[in-house]
Amino acid sequence: MTDTRISVIAFGSDGLQEETVPLDGLDRLSGLAEAASMIWLNVDGPLPRDSVFQIGTVFKLHPLALEDVLHVRQRAKFEDYDKHNFLALPMPLVQLERRSAEDELQSTLTEQLSLFFGSNFVVTFQEFPGGDCLAPVREKLRHDGRHSRNQKADHLVYLIVDAVIDAYFPLLEALGERLEGVEEDILNRHDQKAPGRIYVLKRNVIKLRRCIWPLREAIHTLLRDVQPELVRDETKVYLRDCYDHAIRLLDLVEMDRELCSDLMDLHLSSSSNRMNEVMKVLAIITTLFIPPTFIAGIYGMNFNPEKSPWNMPELNWLYGYPVALLVMTSLMGGLLFWMHWKGWLKGISSAGSERSIKRSLKRKIGNLK
Repeated sequence: MTDTRISVIAFGSDGLQEETVPLDGLDRLSGLAEAASMIWLNVDGPLPRDSVFQIGTVFKLHPLALEDVLHVRQRAKFEDYDKHNFLALPMPLVQLERRSAEDELQSTLTEQLSLFFGSNFVVTFQEFPGGDCLAPVREKLRHDGRHSRNQKADHLVYLIVDAVIDAYFPLLEALGERLEGVEEDILNRHDQKAPGRIYVLKRNVIKLRRCIWPLREAIHTLLRDVQPELVRDETKVYLRDCYDHAIRLLDLVEMDRELCSDLMDLHLSSSSNRMNEVMKVLAIITTLFIPPTFIAGIYGMNFNPEKSPWNMPELNWLYGYPVALLVMTSLMGGLLFWMHWKGWLKGISSAGSERSIKRSLKRKIGNLK
């Protein structure tokens, strides 16, 4: 709890005021809320139950929604209460750690952002302390003059929702870069760890899909079921743009999920192709050495030519050994020529097959894009 930071931005036509409220100074919130025409209270990090309900008392927030703040990992949703609304949003983490071994994204990709808004206030609770993706919203309030400061709470809600959705695009871009790296490793280095890396990335893609799908539905519910006095028609135009961006995010997630499946197919095809080439080379080598082995086996039989003229008279020839080697070599050369004439030696190198697989995958990726 020591890292939790409570910040207040009070603004209106007369200007903007920022203040940090200590945890033991929550009693001052009532005065700040009454004095400001618009107030945004942001809690960056977890709070004790009593402190959460104390803030809820100041802004008259529904106890059920406050329970959702305390029990994180809620599905993205929108709730319409009497005098205020509640949004639970999965917000991407700003700092993404890397794993030194697999070089993949960390397992936790998002945190819960609980958002309350009424006619003249916005209250946000963040699951983790230490930064968020809402810095553009703060900068807009500070430097955008009277345009943003004269707006009502619904406009600030739009800015926050838009910032959350925009933060997903760099995350999906990072996932895409890692998928491209796995593709290059499969095609160029035959990375045997590729299946594990693909499964880690696919699991992250599925996690993002589970976050973005209900997020899209929550925005759609906000557009459809919200009270007109809390969200104006001019703000709904901007929220529809957020809804379109959420649909685009879903398209990107689906593309990455299909790409994960294609990469696994590529790895299996590449491994099978290499195994087939190895078996083909070994079979050719075995076939080439069958005639010399046959001849050497005959010459290794222990028949004494002195006992009978039919008992391997070749052992007494002057040039028997060179002739045997020449016959063996001629048979091997003849087999090589016959295999080449049949076309069995084509495609021994895996480079052609790898290029063919790579071209096929590139076509699939192009179709997905």
